[in-house]
Amino acid sequence: MEPGFIVLGLIVGALVGMTGVGAGSLVTPALVFSGVPPAIAVGTDLAYAALTKTAGAAAHRARGSLDLGIALRLAAGSVPAAAIAIAALAASGAHASRPFVTGTLALVLTLTALVLLVGRPRLAAVAARYEERIAPLRGPLTVAAGALIGVLVALSSVGAGALAAAVMVMLHPSLPAARIAGTDVAHAVPLTLAAALGHVWLGTVDYLLAASLLAGSVPGIVVGSLAAGRLPEALVRRLLAAALLYAGSRLAAASF
Repeated sequence: MEPGFIVLGLIVGALVGMTGVGAGSLVTPALVFSGVPPAIAVGTDLAYAALTKTAGAAAHRARGSLDLGIALRLAAGSVPAAAIAIAALAASGAHASRPFVTGTLALVLTLTALVLLVGRPRLAAVAARYEERIAPLRGPLTVAAGALIGVLVALSSVGAGALAAAVMVMLHPSLPAARIAGTDVAHAVPLTLAAALGHVWLGTVDYLLAASLLAGSVPGIVVGSLAAGRLPEALVRRLLAAALLYAGSRLAAASF
C-alpha cells in the first residue's frame, strides 16, 4: 500500500466524518493533483466510494434514518443513466481523454461548491415557494434528477453526495436533515457500485490505490465523527466550497 494515499484517505475520511455531505468530492481532485491519471482517479474513487457508502448505508438503516422509497426512485434514474454514460465513454473513448475528464470534473466540482455555498435553508425556502407545482410531479422529477446525477457521477465520480442531497432538499422539503443524509448515502450505494463496475470494465480502477484510501479513511471517519459539530457548520461549508472551487479552477485550466 502507498503511505501517501493512506494519509490522503485519513484526511478525507476525517473531513467526511466531520462535515458529512460534500467532503468526499475532494478525493478525485486530490488524486489527480497527486499525479494519478484523471481516468484512473475517477474509476478508483468510485470503487472506494461504493465500499464506504455501503458501510454508511448499513449504519443509517440500523438507525432508521433513511427513506428507502426516495432512494429507490433516485436510483431508478441514476443507475440506468450511469450505465448509458459508461457505454458512451467506451464507444467514444472519451474516458481516455485527459481534457474531457478534467473538464467534466471541474464543472461538477464547481456545481457542488455552489450548492454548498447556497446551503440547505435557502434551497428549502425556494422549494417551499414552489411546493404546489412540485407536489404533483415529485416522483417523475426525482427519477429525472437521479438520471442527471447518474451521468455526472459516472463521468466524474462526484455528485452522489452534495448534489443528490440538494435535489432531496428541493423536491422533498419536509424530509428531516438526518433522513436526507441517510437517504443520500443509501442511494449512493447502487449508483457508485454500478458506475464502479462500469469503470472496472473500462479498466480505469487501481485496486491497490483504492485499498490504500480505505485503509486511511476508515479510522479517519471515526476520528472525524468524534469532532463533528465542534466547528460552525457555515464556516466548514464555506471552507469546503472554497477548496472545491480552487480544485475546479485548477482542473479547468488544465483541461485547455
